[in-house]
Amino acid sequence: MKQNELSPPVGAKHKRKLVGRGDGSGHGTYSGRGCKGQKARSGGGVRPGFEGGQLPLIKRLPRKRGFTNVFKTKYNIVNVGKLAVFPPGTEVTPEELLRAGLINTPNHPTKILGAGDIQHPLLVSANKFSSSAEKKILAAGGKVKQA
Repeated sequence: MKQNELSPPVGAKHKRKLVGRGDGSGHGTYSGRGCKGQKARSGGGVRPGFEGGQLPLIKRLPRKRGFTNVFKTKYNIVNVGKLAVFPPGTEVTPEELLRAGLINTPNHPTKILGAGDIQHPLLVSANKFSSSAEKKILAAGGKVKQA
């Protein structure tokens, strides 16, 4: 097979529609535009989104603002004050937090924040700690371990 022997499949090519070439062509008189009116005129028609004078949908809805980062890491957040439910000397892991009901999504990383106070020592293991949370846990005699 040679390049000059190739041809498109039957039905793939259409003849151009010639309008305004007499009634015998089937596209004479009004040239497929119907009778008078805005859409029959040269340059006629309405802009995209025009709804006949009614306030268009694009103007009725509030505009989107900013953007959402789809790659953002979502953390399970636990405050230091909530760790008081564990007895002194306990090793607090994300699994223990899930069992205690302090977090509810096991597949997200866990971050400990510094709101609240802790009085007894705990060995806390999490993915991230805020600096204030780390200070409070260490001040109570506990230990911090990044998982």
